[in-house]
Amino acid sequence: MSNDDLLSLDELNDRIAILEDNIRQLIEQAAAASGEQNESRIADRINQQNEELDRLLKIRDARQKK
Repeated sequence: MSNDDLLSLDELNDRIAILEDNIRQLIEQAAAASGEQNESRIADRINQQNEELDRLLKIRDARQKK
């Protein structure tokens, strides 16, 4: 069991909202970034944030089905 499994639904929703905001900001940075290295670094962060978002959404969905 991960620490995220112990979060309340409100805490989980807060973390999901933060991740969604982070992803929006990273997409804006990617649009403004120049240079392949910057774009690659931002793309890696976007992927990382999306993976975390997907994981938390699965936890929330599983909890809401109970």
